[in-house]
Amino acid sequence: MSSRRYARGWGALSLAVGAVLVSTAAQSPDPDSEDERWAAGARDSTAVVSVDGCAGGGLCTAPRHAVLLGGGRVLTGRPFTLGPEASGLVELALRTPGVLADVNVTDQRGRRISGTQSADRTRWTSAAPLPAGVRYAARLVVEGAGARGPHRARLDFRTEPAPAGERLTVAFGPGHGGTYGVGMPVTAELSHPVPADDPEARRVVERALEVRAEPHVEGAWHWVDSTTLHYRPRTYWPARATVHVHSGLDGARIGGGLYGGPSRPLSFTTGPVVEAVTDVSAHEMTVFRDGELLRTFPVTTGKAGYRTRGGIKVVLAKEPLVRMRGDSIGITKTSTDFYDLKVRWATRVTWSGEYLHAAPWSLDSQGSEDVSHGCTGMSTEDAAWLFGTVREGDLVRVVNGYGQPMTPFDNGFGDWNLSWPAWLRGSALATDTADVTDTTDTDTGTGADPGSAAGALSPTL
Repeated sequence: MSSRRYARGWGALSLAVGAVLVSTAAQSPDPDSEDERWAAGARDSTAVVSVDGCAGGGLCTAPRHAVLLGGGRVLTGRPFTLGPEASGLVELALRTPGVLADVNVTDQRGRRISGTQSADRTRWTSAAPLPAGVRYAARLVVEGAGARGPHRARLDFRTEPAPAGERLTVAFGPGHGGTYGVGMPVTAELSHPVPADDPEARRVVERALEVRAEPHVEGAWHWVDSTTLHYRPRTYWPARATVHVHSGLDGARIGGGLYGGPSRPLSFTTGPVVEAVTDVSAHEMTVFRDGELLRTFPVTTGKAGYRTRGGIKVVLAKEPLVRMRGDSIGITKTSTDFYDLKVRWATRVTWSGEYLHAAPWSLDSQGSEDVSHGCTGMSTEDAAWLFGTVREGDLVRVVNGYGQPMTPFDNGFGDWNLSWPAWLRGSALATDTADVTDTTDTDTGTGADPGSAAGALSPTL
């Protein structure tokens, strides 16, 4: 979606840059002048700034400009301040013949402000609203305005400081500086809720959360709830990629008197593409790395009433020793299903306690029948090998099973069980109208039976 579209929305700010304006800037312009008529027609704008004094070409280091705020007009050659009403995107618009050959807007630390040009190069729109309390410099090159060559101008301005009060900050995940599997989503936990009934505030937040990957990927944020967002690419992250995550919310006006605060950035890398595929009907697991088959071995999965969830899961953690008890999931000690065991080499894939782990007590069933309480069991040797092969964020896919698929968000990272159109439906910036019940093209036809141990918040077996 283009930035130009956003400029027509909530509180957009417009700066009109004219190549040829009045020759006597000290005089108050006629109310019926082109400046006033353009300003009146600038829908949703909160300020109009016209540059003067550059008609002859050359460099204007401190051009005169007319600042229109709230209907008032002040002629000045000095830097100016945009008040709290200038809370939307910044738009530089050229009204006279010519094009904006170059637009370079930087903040007080010299960082360039991202923006996009219109197709006819007469408008530049910032990618996000400008944070409060920051100084900016806009350097412009206008061509085609006259026979004497291009002219250059610089506008110096600042945004009004945010009032004292609470700030919305963001905690990003996974951990900074680590290496993760290609299925690991980026998470953003907000310090204050942004409800779904305030879509403009959600757009402000989402635009400010920047994710850059090397190599580049197509990706999007998805609102899980009012305080949580997940970001994932359309397909998995590339192997051995570098991902940088940054919040531009510091000073941004969120809405309802709430402003953004500073947040710590995040960087991480991805490892090779590792995927463990459990074929429930065949009772075997096959593990691949970068498309190469590493190993195939027999397994057992969840029996009737405790079916293993299907679909795509992500490794959440690795625990070398876990105590698993039946009463933690509602199985009484008098039941024949009760268990109390110390389990080795446990790779966690759901928060409710589904693991891939060593199950030496079920060796006779591995490869032939399902006898577990929802986990995927294997020999101690195979479990130790798998434990040493996978890392957090690696992919575990369960196919050809019997129950419901893994849910997207409430029991781990099931993000990949949403199709890309369905994922985009969770973005405040998307216009896609795909059915959110769509699933991925990957076989995700297994999962926990209704009434089974699927919702238990402790280890299954």
